[in-house]
Amino acid sequence: MRAIWNGTVIASSDDTVVVEGNHYFPADSVDRSLLRDSSTTSVCPWKGTASYYSLEVDGRTNTDAAWFYPTPKDAAVEIADRVAFWKGVDVTE
Repeated sequence: MRAIWNGTVIASSDDTVVVEGNHYFPADSVDRSLLRDSSTTSVCPWKGTASYYSLEVDGRTNTDAAWFYPTPKDAAVEIADRVAFWKGVDVTE
């Protein structure tokens, strides 16, 4: 699977975990040079508190387009150390 935004591959891996239709990529498969820290968080009752990254590619920013669970709840332990994408990021094979 690959996550692509603004013509650039953000992440690529054969080892994604699909939860609620979202592919969670291993953190080490993500090009961290394209991630920008965000102060945004959200809460899922069964996964826990999500933190976000914005993407920056060729001078364009996609705010809060990636998320991860720093300390997922026990029910979501399979997405620990993984990152998912939305907001126009194409996730494809």
